[in-house]
Amino acid sequence: MTAQTCPRQHQRTTMEIASLEPSLYTVKAVFILDNDGNRLLSKYYDKELYPSMKEQKNFEKNVFNKTHKADNEIAFVEGMTIVYKCSIDLFFYVVGSSQENELMLMAVLNCLFESLGQILRKNVERRCLLDNMDGVFLVVDEIIDGGVILESDPQQVIQKVNYRLDGSEQAYGFDLFDYIVGNIDGQTDRSQCA
Repeated sequence: MTAQTCPRQHQRTTMEIASLEPSLYTVKAVFILDNDGNRLLSKYYDKELYPSMKEQKNFEKNVFNKTHKADNEIAFVEGMTIVYKCSIDLFFYVVGSSQENELMLMAVLNCLFESLGQILRKNVERRCLLDNMDGVFLVVDEIIDGGVILESDPQQVIQKVNYRLDGSEQAYGFDLFDYIVGNIDGQTDRSQCA
């Protein structure tokens, strides 16, 4: 059968070839669920994959149902490669395409888990995670940006996050506030802003 006699077959082959082309966008999503399957954190980098909140939560529930009792580290759900890890009452997931390298996704997952372990002082549990969500989001953002893996070394991630949390890097909002009030040097008393 040729492409001219069966255009649908030709279209599928073209789509399969396009999906195998190299891309920097290796991570489709990252999410953390509690032991009941409820979302604590999620970031979806491919907006076409699950565009609505309802579709995202359905996907997460499906993934949780297939993985929460399994002893594996890798799952294939809805055509996606998923690596995951469990800790006390949390489940960590990194999602990639079906062609994605599982070792690369596992490196991201391990970096996320070890970085959070250091930030949370080895107390990686639901309550501690919720109490430190600002640091958790910083960790995720230091590891992945728009689906592109930036860092897989937990020590580098911790250094960058500590730099941002220590206040060594002035927050953008304060720069804007200083500009609005006319304080070019940025020497305002920031306690008045809170």
